Amino acid sequence: MKVLAIIETNVTNPSWIEDYTKNVTPMLLKYGGRYLTRTNNIDLIEGSEKPHFSVVAEFPSKEIALEFYNSREYAPYKNSRLAGSSSKFLLVNVENGAG
Repeated sequence: MKVLAIIETNVTNPSWIEDYTKNVTPMLLKYGGRYLTRTNNIDLIEGSEKPHFSVVAEFPSKEIALEFYNSREYAPYKNSRLAGSSSKFLLVNVENGAG
């Protein structure tokens, strides 16, 4: 079952962003992921804090998304993102016929 990775990020130190974007994109593609959106053009409709950036990526399965997230090659970029931001990284199953 496909899964969406939804990342909401509030940047506290932007020094990591350029290197992260340049190097993580090919990694994500290698794991069969694809970006649906990467944007800071966000309208807050409900809640109290709008993230600075939102990323939605699709992976073939939860297992593959977790392989990417826990991979050694992603680890230094994940650590720099975590050190330079406050983030939420969610995995959401894509269920056909929901509702």
